[in-house]
Amino acid sequence: QVQLVESGGGLVQPGGSLRLFCAASTSIFSVYDMGWYRQAPGKQRELVAVITSGGGLNYADSVKGRFTISGDTAENTLYLQMNSPKPKDTAVYYCNAQRQLFRESYWGQGTQVTVSS
Repeated sequence: QVQLVESGGGLVQPGGSLRLFCAASTSIFSVYDMGWYRQAPGKQRELVAVITSGGGLNYADSVKGRFTISGDTAENTLYLQMNSPKPKDTAVYYCNAQRQLFRESYWGQGTQVTVSS
């Protein structure tokens, strides 16, 4: 069982920056694929970015060049650096840890990000 707790959300102006945090209760990197997802009102949850257990990085086309996913293995913390956010990035952002082979998937409670002037 993995507990995930997100923080760092809030109100940010377009073109500003924001950093999201996901604290895990146990070692996660090199074990789980770690990802950030988001869900806007009336829309399905979508993948934003992921670090695979092998260290690969993948981003949604809509955030490439603006968002950066990273992790701190010592702190068991996943980050999402959001630069130049846009109003369309407004959503609840969720942290996820999964191992598809073992059919394991854990979610945090989510953190609201609102991009508005």
